[in-house]
Amino acid sequence: LPFVGKAGQLLTRIIENGMQLSRQDVYICNVLKCRPPNNRDPLASEKEQCLPYLRAQIALVKPKVICCLGRHAANTILGLDWPTGKLRGQWHFYGNIPVRVTYHPSYLLRCEDDPEKAKTEKRKVWEDVQLVTKVLRGELAPRRP
Repeated sequence: LPFVGKAGQLLTRIIENGMQLSRQDVYICNVLKCRPPNNRDPLASEKEQCLPYLRAQIALVKPKVICCLGRHAANTILGLDWPTGKLRGQWHFYGNIPVRVTYHPSYLLRCEDDPEKAKTEKRKVWEDVQLVTKVLRGELAPRRP
């Protein structure tokens, strides 16, 4: 199951409070379809093996917008190898689907040791989620740069 534990609880709060949706109203998927041993970062070969399934999921769901949580999701969807901080703050596209990149909930949890950093990073996620919500409501139509 995607996003269980503390990161999943935080994601649920982001969806419910930031987007005013229930978690059941949002399609959530992972790049990998199984958890890597010891919860390590996925290998490039693992992401490549799961990519056709991910693409099929997106084709079936036909999302109005994609919100990538963290660098693995963003780089896989966008075909890039950039840090999250460089990708967020702008619109990208997967075909004709607008894509917003933001920080992964587990990153936000790791930031909690530094309250000021946690506040700053959570604010960025809030801003990203607000823009995603505007696209879902038809209030914003992102355009290619």
